[in-house]
Amino acid sequence: MRVHLGALAGAASLSGALSFVLLAAAIGTDFWYIIDTERLQRSGPGARDPAGASNRSQLEPLSSHSGLWRTCRVQSPCAPLMNPFWQENVTFSDSSRQLLTLVTLAGISVYIAYSAAAFREALFLLEEKALLDQVDIRFGWSLALGWISFIAELLTGAAFLAAARVLSLRRRQDQAI
Repeated sequence: MRVHLGALAGAASLSGALSFVLLAAAIGTDFWYIIDTERLQRSGPGARDPAGASNRSQLEPLSSHSGLWRTCRVQSPCAPLMNPFWQENVTFSDSSRQLLTLVTLAGISVYIAYSAAAFREALFLLEEKALLDQVDIRFGWSLALGWISFIAELLTGAAFLAAARVLSLRRRQDQAI
């Protein structure tokens, strides 16, 4: 089977561009972490009473979705998370920004783990086991885009390695002649 160098270069460039676009979309969107309380609100204190009247005004919607830069509630405007780079009088060196980015990503990971543990503890304290069945906590499509971007980046690297191997074999053939 003969592999064409142009096809490998095209595959590498396409998967690299796809990886970049998907990563940019993942970073820029606010659906990394989703909390959906719609079922809880339908069956909780805001649900209709036996006479058919609605008590919905008593219960504020708790559903939200979060990204890397902000969190959004259903009926509230999105609230930005802290970003030290937006302040005009603050200057950071490149190494400080990279370190801050790594600390931020580690903090996000700890936040997600802590949120799940805090929710389980709140359920235990309330002794309301049915509450867990009515609240849907999941990762969103932004995280899926990040993973697909990672896979596309691996494919890009594999295509570049294959192209380097093809070039190496061609050089050996040319030297042998």
